[in-house]
Amino acid sequence: MPRSIRFTSADSTPVLVRRFVQLFVGLFLYGIGIALIVRGELGVGPWDVLTQGISKHTGLGFGLITVLMSGVVLLLWIPIRQRLGFGTVMNALLVGPAADVGLWLIPSGLDLWVRIVLLASGIVVLAAATGLYIGAHFGPGPRDGLMTGLHRVTGWKIWIVRTGIELVVLAAGWLLGGNVGIGTVAFALLIGPLCGYTIPLFAIKRSPVVPSTGRADATTPEPTPSAASPA
Repeated sequence: MPRSIRFTSADSTPVLVRRFVQLFVGLFLYGIGIALIVRGELGVGPWDVLTQGISKHTGLGFGLITVLMSGVVLLLWIPIRQRLGFGTVMNALLVGPAADVGLWLIPSGLDLWVRIVLLASGIVVLAAATGLYIGAHFGPGPRDGLMTGLHRVTGWKIWIVRTGIELVVLAAGWLLGGNVGIGTVAFALLIGPLCGYTIPLFAIKRSPVVPSTGRADATTPEPTPSAASPA
């Protein structure tokens, strides 16, 4: 039977502090990015279409539904044995309230040119936020984890899993009355390439983790994060 090996982080205090700061800044900006896209009123991403649709039928706030949806998605992690991280929990709890802050700060019913700017800004902010929170190495968000977990257990390609999930979510949200529009298409086309740039850009370089057995040659560097879908 293989021997169990315990691993400890070799991060220095400044690196660990930076990881925490980057995680929380990234999650806050993620919520703000969602709010910018919603206030653009030109269509939102698939998961936010579903959130809007549920909000219309329940009367619950956008942020609260985002948190509740994260909880539901995390339940789907159980059968695929996806590992929970600190960043996963923080993502589930903080993105929704941050989106509510953004929706409170940004009024609705703005001129078309302003809404176009809000949409474009929201996509860029959301991509940067994704790079920040994933680059902090505290674990994927609930939706990212569902995607990577299904990829692991099914062997299907990432893009197939992501596309399948988002089509199901988008269809459900549209049937419930969520806002589907040109912004939804723009989000689908741009968020992947932008995250492919921001994730390696903000990835924090960490020291390798060393087994507690003390063997100097048994170090395991942390894998480089891949460009997964946000949230």
